[in-house]
Amino acid sequence: MERPGEFELIARYFAPIAGPGGLGLIDDAGLLRPARGYEIVVTADALVAGVHFFPDDPPGSIARKALAVNLSDLAAKGAKPEGFVLTLALPKGWADSWLAGFAAGLQQAAGEGACPLIGGDTVSTPGPLTLSITAFGSVPAGRMVSRSGAKAGDILAVSGTIGDGALGLKVHGPDAPPWVESLSPTDRGYLADRYLHPQPRLRLAAALQAHASAAMDVSDGLVGDLAKLLKASGLGAEVDLDAVPMSEAARAAIMAAPALAELAWTGGDDYEILCTASQGEFPALAEAALAAGIALTVIGTVTDTTGAIAYREGGRVRDFAAGSFAHF
Repeated sequence: MERPGEFELIARYFAPIAGPGGLGLIDDAGLLRPARGYEIVVTADALVAGVHFFPDDPPGSIARKALAVNLSDLAAKGAKPEGFVLTLALPKGWADSWLAGFAAGLQQAAGEGACPLIGGDTVSTPGPLTLSITAFGSVPAGRMVSRSGAKAGDILAVSGTIGDGALGLKVHGPDAPPWVESLSPTDRGYLADRYLHPQPRLRLAAALQAHASAAMDVSDGLVGDLAKLLKASGLGAEVDLDAVPMSEAARAAIMAAPALAELAWTGGDDYEILCTASQGEFPALAEAALAAGIALTVIGTVTDTTGAIAYREGGRVRDFAAGSFAHF
């Protein structure tokens, strides 16, 4: 069976996903119409086979993750998704069945995130499969939640659980370490799914916009991403590592291999929300988060000691040689 050309490929697999702003994917651009008094928030992430996912991962999972990591950024900014564009560089030998699975996963993620496709580009590449998504969201003018808004005395909190993504990478990847065998099939499946299918905390966006002083998503590791947020705000923090929320599956892994606690704190792929709020605003933030079905856990306090972050575990100071994943 002959593979479709670029325009047929777009019409067959991506036009059905497009929203009205995509103009049928037959024009050179998409169209966004923000409401009066709103601003557009823009974020982009690139994923490369062998770096951000395994080449033999299910194509639907690759697509879901590609959009989810962008939606996670929008959620942290308090933004409502409006649409996204996709650049897809396909290596030689791609198959119709792979692209069909990819498009199905992308459609699922776009539907769940209420973020339609509005354009993009498809090209061939002699290198590995590469894709990039740029997502657009909207916020009332002046209300985007930045990294730089934290204040000394603010409460520091995270959503959900931390460490599942990094542990899930070990579970899902080839040459699984011995501790994986000690986990139940349920725990292994849970951790692998958390790595493969991030859950952007879009339901937190309104609460963050209303009550948070600063926020970002945890993509490269809690320890390293906290350092980024505090650097942007010119502050420090005191953090209780014992308070960092972890899933039962993550705790089972750490019980089997205690050294994994550091991986949980510093590893990436959690896509939870790290945020700060004043003492007066935090109760309302926590209540709104709970009403949205997402728990926030207090893990520390922002301090005025610029650049100094004191981590404590069991009452003792804990240092980290490397705080997060880094490409360079």
